[in-house]
Amino acid sequence: MTEVVSAGAGIAAVIKSYGVFFIVVMALTFMFLAWMVVIMTRLPKSRREWVVSLISTAVGSIAGGAFVIQHFGLQEWSQNPYGAFALGGLYFLCGLPVWAIIRWTFNYINAREDSTILDVAKEVKDFKDKF
Repeated sequence: MTEVVSAGAGIAAVIKSYGVFFIVVMALTFMFLAWMVVIMTRLPKSRREWVVSLISTAVGSIAGGAFVIQHFGLQEWSQNPYGAFALGGLYFLCGLPVWAIIRWTFNYINAREDSTILDVAKEVKDFKDKF
């Protein structure tokens, strides 16, 4: 017969592991949903853009969501299911603007493909001076 203390510790470890698994699965699900919203609103022009949209939305969701959670001290929300869903919503929201920023960057780079680095630096400096 197992001791009550060791059985209780084992159960606590399983519950903790399951909780972490649940949070990871939920974050990945909301990240995927953010990516789907981005793809459905702005279809990529090529396979390359499709891959970049997937990677940038995933990284933006995870890193941006983690930053917001850390910055505002929302870690304790993960202790119950409703708080965990709210954190998933933060992951979702943080992933949405990233693809737009990446796409604007690619459009800027593609428009100036034949320019030298000095031309681009001068344009950025002129923009900064006017701003």
